[in-house]
This record gives sequence, C-alpha cells and structure tokens, in this order.
Amino acid sequence: MKVGIADTTFSRINMGKIAIDELRSISSLSYERYTVPGIKDLPIAVKKLIDERDCDIVISCGWVGRTETDKLSYIVLSMGIQLVQLLTGRHVIDVTIHEDEAEDEEELLRVAENRVREHVRNAVDLLLNPKKLEKLAGTGQRQGYEDVGEIRR
Repeated sequence: MKVGIADTTFSRINMGKIAIDELRSISSLSYERYTVPGIKDLPIAVKKLIDERDCDIVISCGWVGRTETDKLSYIVLSMGIQLVQLLTGRHVIDVTIHEDEAEDEEELLRVAENRVREHVRNAVDLLLNPKKLEKLAGTGQRQGYEDVGEIRR
C-alpha cells in the first residue's frame, strides 16, 4: 500500500515534510510526494498521485490565506477534491489550514502541525485499521484542536 502526499509552495510551513515525518514514525508504508504552487493545483496533484503513482490514499495539504479570494480558492479546492474522490473511489484526506483560525503565528503553527499529524494517523487507520476509526465514531474528535468529546444522553 502507498500513501500520496500533496502539498503546496504557498503554505507557510512545510506540511509535506511534517506528513512524511509522521507517516515514517507510525508505519512502514511507502509514499509519494507531489508539490504544487497553490491549493487550486491540489486536485490534479491528488489525481495524478492516484492514477499515475498508484497511491491508495492521498493526504492533501493546503494553506488558505486571510483574503476573500483565498477563501474562494478553498471552495474550488474542496469541490475538486470531492470530485477526485468520486472519480477514483479513493479517500483524499483534506488537511487545510486557514490563516484566520488562530490569533498569532505560534498558535497557527501548533494547530497546523497537530492537524497534519492527526490526519496522517487517520489516513493510516483508513488503510490498515478502519475498525479503530469506527470505535471513535461520535466522540467529537478534532484535528488541530483539542477534542470536544461526545454529547451524552
């Protein structure tokens, strides 16, 4: 089995490197990396990782700036990733960081690193241990922030 990692040069941290580091620390799965300029380029990178490099799952790492144009670009990315999943029948884990989700760069860095690492774990579980995710259903898991927990009756 092989994991694809797509990332961008627009990102303010090396999300692909973090994903590879986490993947190596938790599994022996092989990987392919594909780096593109920006988030609107990620859907084709993801599709190429699946179609041309035989990846079983892809982690798409994107960074969204603070402007309205950046936010619209995220919508394009999200729709493109959904289409790739439907066309290929493969999971694409969207690991997107929005610059306006943290007050300062230190907090943004913490959120970004945590989100990348947790989603890499999710991708590995989808491939190798899907029952683990099933056990976590409805438990309020969050990637990047503290888990919120389930609502109990």
